[in-house]
Amino acid sequence: MGACVSASREEAVDVEWSGNWVAERLGVELVGDGELRELLGLALRRNPKRAHLLVSNVLGKHVPQRPSVVYGAGFELGERVRDLLGETEAGRAVVLGYAETATGLGHAVADGLGVAPYLHSTRRPVAGVAQAGGFEEAHSHATSHLLLPEDPDLLSSAGQGAPLVLVDDEFSTGNTVLNTIRALHERYPRDRYVIVALVDMRSGADRGRLAEFAEEIGARVDLVARASGTVLLPDGVLEKGRSLVAAHEKDAPPPSPSSLSSGASARRGARPAPVRVELDWPAGVPDGGRHGFTPVHRAALEAALPGLAARVAEALGDARKVLVLGFEELMYAPLRLGTALEDATTADVRYSTTTRSPVLAVDDPGYAIRSRLVFPAHDDPADGPGDRYAYNVAGAGFDAVVAVVDSTADTPALHAPDGLLARLAAHTGQVLLAVVPSYIPSSTSHRQEAAMLPEPLRGPAFSSYAADDVGWLLQDLSDTALEAPTEEREEAIQSGGAHYAESLPVEYQPSPRYQELFKAALATSAARIARAVGTVTETVLAERGPRPVLVSLARAGTPVGVLMRRWAQHRHGLDLPHYAVSIVRGRGIDANALRWLAAHHDPADVVFVDGWTGKGAITRELAVALEEFDGFNPEIAVLADPGGCVRTYGTREDFLVPSACLNSTVSGLISRTVLRADLVGPHDFHGAKFYRELADSDVSGFFLDTVAARFDEVADAVAAEAKELLSGDRAPTWEGWAAVERISEEYGIHDVNLVKPGVGETTRVLLRRVPWKILAKRGAGADLDHVRLLAEQRGVPVEEVDELPYTCVGLIHPKFTRGATGADGTAVAAK
Repeated sequence: MGACVSASREEAVDVEWSGNWVAERLGVELVGDGELRELLGLALRRNPKRAHLLVSNVLGKHVPQRPSVVYGAGFELGERVRDLLGETEAGRAVVLGYAETATGLGHAVADGLGVAPYLHSTRRPVAGVAQAGGFEEAHSHATSHLLLPEDPDLLSSAGQGAPLVLVDDEFSTGNTVLNTIRALHERYPRDRYVIVALVDMRSGADRGRLAEFAEEIGARVDLVARASGTVLLPDGVLEKGRSLVAAHEKDAPPPSPSSLSSGASARRGARPAPVRVELDWPAGVPDGGRHGFTPVHRAALEAALPGLAARVAEALGDARKVLVLGFEELMYAPLRLGTALEDATTADVRYSTTTRSPVLAVDDPGYAIRSRLVFPAHDDPADGPGDRYAYNVAGAGFDAVVAVVDSTADTPALHAPDGLLARLAAHTGQVLLAVVPSYIPSSTSHRQEAAMLPEPLRGPAFSSYAADDVGWLLQDLSDTALEAPTEEREEAIQSGGAHYAESLPVEYQPSPRYQELFKAALATSAARIARAVGTVTETVLAERGPRPVLVSLARAGTPVGVLMRRWAQHRHGLDLPHYAVSIVRGRGIDANALRWLAAHHDPADVVFVDGWTGKGAITRELAVALEEFDGFNPEIAVLADPGGCVRTYGTREDFLVPSACLNSTVSGLISRTVLRADLVGPHDFHGAKFYRELADSDVSGFFLDTVAARFDEVADAVAAEAKELLSGDRAPTWEGWAAVERISEEYGIHDVNLVKPGVGETTRVLLRRVPWKILAKRGAGADLDHVRLLAEQRGVPVEEVDELPYTCVGLIHPKFTRGATGADGTAVAAK
């Protein structure tokens, strides 16, 4: 780590000190050891409590610096603390960092200690996490600090005698740190504290306070700092500073998306559209120390860093000067991504973060803040909206900027015309966005379970969909023999000998005539489907935004989820996460898939997606299954809701969705899901097969592209329909369930599970089950052409009826035994 720090010193040689401008105009003097001016510059802040700002060259907040230098500065301090404490005491220590400036520094110190758990204070309240303490920062523009450890014993479990290491970027008056120690000592007493700072800037009057304080609380208090000195302030410096700031801000041009403050010049040409880089952040690893970060988390992140950096490096292409830009308290994750990127590329990589702190920008080599970007807060802060800042980014000549935020901050405000991404795009050739999932504290057992689960399967290794279309939370059973003849499956299911999810039907191979019907149906209905896709997506974005996580119910929901994702991307530039999970009637939803989702996303953002409703059995199944899981909303968004079972839908018409006409060949070549005890263990996802051998018959991409091609032409109709739906009464009527119960009794079936209402469900009966008869609404037209053809091929009668709430209803053979045709199960004809 020493080499990293030396590199920083070499860069400072023969460069004007970035504190001259302030020192000359305010009479401020910086005195101390020889390294102090290499570490610090000076700027002016808009703060009634302190006129000047010490700007660190190795903190990675205001001044872009090589990530290895920033990390090395903290790591080296951690090594010094370890030497001070000794191996035994260092192994028992807990490290506490201060938000927002020192969250990354504190984390690096904890790494240098080696085995210490880490926690940083936060200004972001998190629902459901008990507060373990808090304090005020006297000179800060934003004062309230919260301590929100996931483990409520983190600060007390070390026990009396175990050291607490407190890390801040500077130790000036000492008030903040000493007040913190005093408050924590009353609640969690111990006999040793270590204060760590990059610079010790106490005045002579303040230096004697530390020994007095230690004696007061009856504990040893040590101080470890990289350099020491003090700031000499003349009389009236606050008033002079305010006047100087006011004069320069009056003369400065107003900030705009396409101009640089402080006189730097913007890059010319069209602004680059931000490109999202999917990191695949390791499961169960927090995004930082807001709720605690353990040595186990550290090991998992270290193992994942090369892969994370490789994804970013690939997206950067041949960029030669790159900035990794963190986000306020989110400093450590982007810092470590930056250090890994230094190892993975030959580019000149720099690192800094955005901040709440308002600082004057002056384009002068003797001033520490040369340029300033201003943009609105984008993480819905608890203290309300306000401006945020990125310093020394504009005019720095970066070929690319990698903006790293947590998922809580990935909001429409981030992507708005005046948001951070737009501000960055005006000053660089390439903007990448990397989103780290905001860590949701949960029980230890749930975290361990989630960590044992694999990452989602993706195409082309699993399914013919593109990798970013959907992640399948399934296990691959492609090499397992699961298919059984339809008649054998039906007999086993109805006799109670097997559950329908324990085997698979033999995949239906459509005849040329049937394939032509599919293509004709798609050509006729593509615009209607596009309209329904747009309407349901706009409803979801309005009610479940700003960035919902789409979770389709495999397999019928998956093509709809992909289309919804494409609509959001096409119309709004949103890159929505999309996963597919298994739900099995009578067995519930895949609990392990839910655990994985909860570990990677906020459950409140999850929107379940299905193709259509029939009688609402899956809607009810999902509601019951989710009672055991906190935070998930059981409502399903569907393309078509003829059964009146949900609030969020594209239409309530019962029309042909061509994806219902086929099986795997319109669903990414994936089978329906399988749940069998000998194949699916307690830590496994439900299973499915990838039918690679059917690639020549695959129309999955053709279906998606045909519908998506109609998005623009239906946009106006979608806007009107979505507005009407959002203002109207969408309460479920459950009309379909009542109709199914009536039909079940009227036809002597006495089992609602054998009545499958709607075009989609009727098609499934004809493709997968043993149909008895088809009820068709009198006068139904082309929507039933494929149903009539399938019924003809299987010798199933189609009975036209009046007053049917659906276009058609499929009746599965009741009391089936092979060869049976009558409702009483009597075999009257061989099939």
